[in-house]
Amino acid sequence: MKIALAQLNYTIGHFELNAQKITGAIAKAKAEGAKLVIFSELSVCGYPPHDLLTHKHFIDRCNDTVNQIASHCHETYAIVGAPSLNPDSSGKLLFNSAYLLGNGRVLDVFHKTLLPDYDIFDEYRYFEPNPGDYRLVEIDGVKVAITICEDIWDDQPTTSAFARGKLYRDAPMNHLSKLNPDLIINISASPFSYNVEERRLEVFRSNVVRYSKPVIYVNQVGANTELLFDGGSMVMGEKGDILIKLKSFEEDFCVIDTEPFTSVKPSSSFINNNNSRIQRIHNALVMGIHDYFGKMGFSKATLGLSGGIDSAVVLALASRALQTQDIRVLLMPSQYSSRHSVDDAIALAEKLGVKYDIVPIQPIFDSFRYQLRTLFAGKPEDITEENIQARVRGTLLMALSNKFGHLLLNTSNKSEAAVGYGTLYGDMCGALSVLGDVYKTDVYRLAHYINKDEEIIPLNTIQKPPSAELRPNQKDSDSLPPYEILDPILFAYIEQGFSAQEIVRQGFDEATVKKVIKLVNINEYKRFQSAPILRVSSKAFGYGRKMPLVARWD
Repeated sequence: MKIALAQLNYTIGHFELNAQKITGAIAKAKAEGAKLVIFSELSVCGYPPHDLLTHKHFIDRCNDTVNQIASHCHETYAIVGAPSLNPDSSGKLLFNSAYLLGNGRVLDVFHKTLLPDYDIFDEYRYFEPNPGDYRLVEIDGVKVAITICEDIWDDQPTTSAFARGKLYRDAPMNHLSKLNPDLIINISASPFSYNVEERRLEVFRSNVVRYSKPVIYVNQVGANTELLFDGGSMVMGEKGDILIKLKSFEEDFCVIDTEPFTSVKPSSSFINNNNSRIQRIHNALVMGIHDYFGKMGFSKATLGLSGGIDSAVVLALASRALQTQDIRVLLMPSQYSSRHSVDDAIALAEKLGVKYDIVPIQPIFDSFRYQLRTLFAGKPEDITEENIQARVRGTLLMALSNKFGHLLLNTSNKSEAAVGYGTLYGDMCGALSVLGDVYKTDVYRLAHYINKDEEIIPLNTIQKPPSAELRPNQKDSDSLPPYEILDPILFAYIEQGFSAQEIVRQGFDEATVKKVIKLVNINEYKRFQSAPILRVSSKAFGYGRKMPLVARWD
């Protein structure tokens, strides 16, 4: 039997567009002789729909769209993802379901059993788990076990010191395997993180070893606000070999033949994505910017270009995600800005062909100081004056955004966000945080990757010591440990969940570790008010890391 894998980029709630993409892929599969075409989890409505699932008219649109898609399925069957109503009078109102479509109608519906409620997932908020209805479906003589994403992640590798890999007491495949399927199909909405590819392979190989069955995995691609989906759909043979792997960060489509699986007829070139971690992060961020703007209906962007490494990397990424003629940046030097910072910013803007304007902030800053002179009489200048400069810049950027319709890209990195090294309503302004899940040391690696073929970001920007330039001769190292020390401590605390004592035992200075952890904890209120952050790690700030704003613990 020929089976098509359709890896598509869906927009949450855009039923017309999603249906158009799905029916287009069904027609393509039919033209290439495929008997079955597979789409991803909740493909009809887009993933994750969050509280849209609590609106009856949203669910009605889902059902109507499923039936519309089914009317296109005659010679070819399709598996699509959508919510379905739970007919029981108790339990959650909905199931997360896979619909089998054929003969112009819905032939069968299979429900997700394992509902994740960790990290960025909150599925048990909306869905009732499959009550134990385990069965196969036979298509063209092939017996198929249909699973949905987490259903085969019952035993998974962990990234935290205080976590459990085996999260569930049972696994759907323990029951389905007893029915002797010929293959396993897994429709998924598995978000990207820079190490997820290795984790996925480990999970799928574990299933293949346990059940001795080939697996067809279809993931969605594209960005929905913070969550980035890398695709990477694949077919894994019963020996754990990857027989085919679709592109990462792009829509893709291919047709395979199950007799044997090694007979592959791809409709587009496919690669085994052995990309470096930094390359994956780069591609994910470019996709994240592109889809955030495209799906929101915006095309124009702005940011503050300082001559520093963070804003330089964000501008370079934005120029790859958007049309350069739609990007306009502001250079806002103060009396503390170095001449080479301004020159570096101009050089980068001109290299990328981006329009730039220079608005010095010293006259505005001086007017603030003058108006506050009586109120601040007898008080020395301190961080207050530094924050005023940052807020002046934020106000100027928002003014440009309002006047010309440019969405503001935030340029703060994860290291700064973690320890509160940023100004609320100043350099923390923005509609989207591009680097908020990228540590400073990785920002430098991204800059080198961007420059791998030619110098785009000026070398001086990469080589000079990082500075906010808000006071004379200021350096980040005046307030923070060197990033080569800070970032591993932050990673151990945030991603791995280690305590201060455990981090100290890794060889870090105790006073430094305690200072860093204290800064992380006391700045939760700042991160709570920050822009949505493109997620590229296993533990990003945002709704995947829920911490109390008011707490007293050491």
